[in-house]
Amino acid sequence: MQKKMCRMCESKSLEMVLDLGFHPPSDAFLDAEELNQPEIFYPLRIVICESCGLWQLDYVIDPKILYQKNYPYESSTTKTGRNHYTEMASTLAKKFAKPGELAIDIGSNVGVLLQGLKEHGLKVLGIDPAGNIAAKAIQNGINTIVDFFSLEIAKKIKKEFGEAKIITGTNVFAHIDNLADFMRGIDYLLLPKGVFVIEAPYLLELVKNLEYDTIYHEHLSYLSLKPLSKFLDKFGFEMFGAEKQNIHGGTIRFLMARKGNYAIAKDVAEFIKIEEDEKIHDVKYIKDWFAQEVKNHKYELLKLLLNLKSMGKRISGISAPAKGNTLLNYCGIDAGILEYLTEKAVIKIGSYTPGSHIKIEPDEKLLDDMPDYALILAWNFADEIMKSMKVFKNRGGKFIIPIPKPIII
Repeated sequence: MQKKMCRMCESKSLEMVLDLGFHPPSDAFLDAEELNQPEIFYPLRIVICESCGLWQLDYVIDPKILYQKNYPYESSTTKTGRNHYTEMASTLAKKFAKPGELAIDIGSNVGVLLQGLKEHGLKVLGIDPAGNIAAKAIQNGINTIVDFFSLEIAKKIKKEFGEAKIITGTNVFAHIDNLADFMRGIDYLLLPKGVFVIEAPYLLELVKNLEYDTIYHEHLSYLSLKPLSKFLDKFGFEMFGAEKQNIHGGTIRFLMARKGNYAIAKDVAEFIKIEEDEKIHDVKYIKDWFAQEVKNHKYELLKLLLNLKSMGKRISGISAPAKGNTLLNYCGIDAGILEYLTEKAVIKIGSYTPGSHIKIEPDEKLLDDMPDYALILAWNFADEIMKSMKVFKNRGGKFIIPIPKPIII
């Protein structure tokens, strides 16, 4: 479905600034039988709202297609991720809640964040539409509703569980198409002095570090303070804090509440000023500079990989994140260039990447097989990956990190 108006301010002044072509959903990994079946590719394009500045996709895939067929992402896969959510839980519990109060996580995945909040004495509830992932949270003792969050669901939750002091959504708010209904649900469910906290990849970092692989069909919006602040105002909310987090290539934590409940940190105005200075909402600048840099990066990465292949070098990949599939499909990297990918997430092993059809093997294969190079697709976890695979390096293997500029280590 193509969007004709901004999902935050409802303006129809949307200007396309980046066209990445047609892609299958980035988390739609295939089994061997599906390789012989038709595969659907959808437009992947960024438009900027000339009214509020929001970056967004102009084509929306039915969320049931994206999240309710063997959804493969687990927030507990990396140590970096587990540590991040444990820290987040501790910080929020100490600052904003008392034992016995209710905390709700939307898009709760396997429940890592809620487990941390539970350990601080809070009552917890998860909401996630991916049944296979929610089942793991339930097995871990985290009460989880399998559904998409909405005002209708919020009413059911409030009736059964009461109002929440903390509502979180890590890497989920940017996935929502109907943001107005989402915010009405938050307003309905949150205690008068409750806090709403979300995390998402920060648009400023995406632009500065050329993180275009972060663009895929689940990520409908690319968040920054300027448009989000205007959007919150419509619901009587305000942003009282914004904190950069060192995960996923540059994430920002937005702290929000009803107006007047919390002192607004000076960082909020400072972030907005930086966004203006960096011209991340300037349509002409993004068209002239960012879009061209994306094209240049594609050619640079392909040139590096093809030169290595021409010298008879063998190349595989490490990790199979959703962002990696944007990179593979946009750059035209397939099994003719990367012999296979390796993964530690059991849920992905044995499947094939969407579009590029590269088989995913266990991490151990990299050491058994010892190709000459390994392209790290989850470059946001590169340090952890290289540390865990140091034997590969010690035996003469070399890593390639693709973003922001292809480098060999």
